[in-house]
Formats: sequence, structure tokens, C-alpha cells
Amino acid sequence: QVQLVESGGGLVQAGGSLRISCAASASTLSINVMGWYRQAPGNQRDLVATVTRNNITKYADAVKGRFAISRDNAKNTVYLQMNNLKPEDTAVYYCYVLGATMAGNTYRYWGQGTQVTVSS
Repeated sequence: QVQLVESGGGLVQAGGSLRISCAASASTLSINVMGWYRQAPGNQRDLVATVTRNNITKYADAVKGRFAISRDNAKNTVYLQMNNLKPEDTAVYYCYVLGATMAGNTYRYWGQGTQVTVSS
């Protein structure tokens, strides 16, 4: 079983910055993609950013130019640097991993979520 531990959420003023982290523990599972989704109250869970093992990144249009995703493969840790935060960024941010076993089976895992609140 993969365990994801998130940290770094909190309260910040509009225009400020936060960096959230997610550390994954895995044994037989190879982590191919790590990233972040977010869910605001009453809304669906939407993709924020993802990064592959060879550092190919993808961002939602709403965060392009403001957020930066990175990962440390040796530590199986993914980071999300969030700059110029806006109130509409307020949400629970969920860590996400996509992995595969040697048999070719793929699995998706989710963190417990960390709250990011941006005040106006």
C-alpha cells in the first residue's frame, strides 16, 4: 500500500505564496506521475498540476505562470510552489500519484488533503 503524507497548507493573504509537499512511500510500485488536484467547497475535484518521472509538467490554465510543480525522485516527494495566490485558489489540495507494478497494473492513490486558504 502506498501512503501519502501532505504538508505545507495554511492561510495566506492574496498575492502571497505557499509551498506544499507530498511524500510517498512505496515498495513494489513504480511512481510514474505525481501531482496535485484541488477541490473547493461545492465543486468537483480538478487537476492543478502533474509532473512525470522525467520532469514533464502539465498545469491547469488557471494556475499557469503562478504555480510550479517539482519532484525529488529519490525521496518520492512532489512539491507545489504557489505564487501570487488568489482567493479563488482556496481549496483542499490533494496529492496524487500514478504508479505501475512490474506486471503492468496501474494504480492511483490520493493523499488526505491539505487546506489552502487565501484571504482577500
